[in-house]
Amino acid sequence: MAKVDTELVKMVLQRNQLDVRTIAQILEDINQEQAATADESEKDPPCKKQFVAIISDPEGDLEGKEYTGWILQIPEDESVYTATEKLIRAGYEFNTTKKGRRMPVQQIGEVCEHVPASILKEQKAWVKTKEAIFFLPTDNIIPMEKTSKRKKD
Repeated sequence: MAKVDTELVKMVLQRNQLDVRTIAQILEDINQEQAATADESEKDPPCKKQFVAIISDPEGDLEGKEYTGWILQIPEDESVYTATEKLIRAGYEFNTTKKGRRMPVQQIGEVCEHVPASILKEQKAWVKTKEAIFFLPTDNIIPMEKTSKRKKD
């Protein structure tokens, strides 16, 4: 929609020889609509988010075990322990919709795969991997090579 200066609108209305009261009423209505749309267009600044999904296994307890999971983001100022709680609430919310009543979600994996982003966004959770991914445990250590003395030729 094109934006037009209110002075230009006023000049066009006067050129068409409209009543002064009518012109004033039209301009007042335009100003009210502009103020209403300005209030609606103001958005909250985007919140900082943190990723959740790390498996560090320095003791080797997870060796030989396979893990799958999902990557999601939650607001930076919230505890990571609320991540599953947010997914559960999103699942409950989805199950109240028309599509959710036909095919309700019953597992966290189904929430990540089937629940629309708009419902997850209401719960302040953003799923980054809809399908489960494989997690590899790591000992969280980078092996360093021992430096050997170079032979001089």
